[in-house]
Parts: sequence; structure tokens; C-alpha cells
Amino acid sequence: MNKIELNKVAEVKLVYQTKVKASDRPRVRSSHDAYEILKGLYDKETIEHHESVILLLLSRSNRVLGAKQISSGGISGCIIDVKLILQYCLIANASSFIISHNHPSGNPDPSDSDKQITKKLKTASAYHDLTFTDHIIVTPENKYTSFADEGYL
Repeated sequence: MNKIELNKVAEVKLVYQTKVKASDRPRVRSSHDAYEILKGLYDKETIEHHESVILLLLSRSNRVLGAKQISSGGISGCIIDVKLILQYCLIANASSFIISHNHPSGNPDPSDSDKQITKKLKTASAYHDLTFTDHIIVTPENKYTSFADEGYL
């Protein structure tokens, strides 16, 4: 029998670090609150150029634990990797999350693929006792659509 060499096994680290006191973190009470936080996270130079996806991680009291750009894509699409989103939620010990992506065209209406990934995320997050709070589409013209407000979530 071969002996396993432990120095050839990768170490996995799960790290979430913050220097912000819980009481100083912004609280999300509505889709508008989330939008106000999110619009400041989009790159002003690229919001009209290509799509990107941002994840907001929330505590039980809906305070923002952190934000992470999940992906950056092309003019008309972007990959939303469910496993990656869940991984960040679990690492941060988040209770809930919001995802957002931008529509460079300025049209805030969700596409069929936006609705499909929202449904997939809702199902997957429920298996991990995570609340998928909202999916928000942001436009360069300061418009947004909240899936929760529109009844898609």
C-alpha cells in the first residue's frame, strides 16, 4: 500500500476578514437602500460598456457584511455562477444575500435568462438556509429593477 504524502495535499483556507464594526455597517431595509449601496460599487467607466455581477452579503439584521464582484462579462451577458455565490455566502457566514448586475443598454427590464438564474439561485440557496433577498438590475441612467419588488422572487 502506498503511503500518502501530506505535503502533496493542498491546504484549503476559508477566510472572511473585516475591520468594520457591526453597528457601522449599512443596513438594507428596502430595494432602494440596496440600490443606493450597489450603484456606488459599479465602475463608472464600464457600467455602460459591459455587464458585471456584484454580490452583497448580509447579516441576520440585514447589515452589509461585504460586497464582491462575482464576474465581468460582455456587452449583453455575464456568467452568474451559483456555486461561487454560495461559496462566498458560506465563507462570510451570511444569512442572506442580494445579487445585482447592470444592463449597459439602459433597459432595466429583466430578460428570460435573468429570471431563470434568479429561480435557480432561489432554489439552491434554500438548501443552505440562505435567504436570497433580491436580484437588482442597475442601469447607467440611475434606474433599477428589483426582482423582489416586481414579484419575480
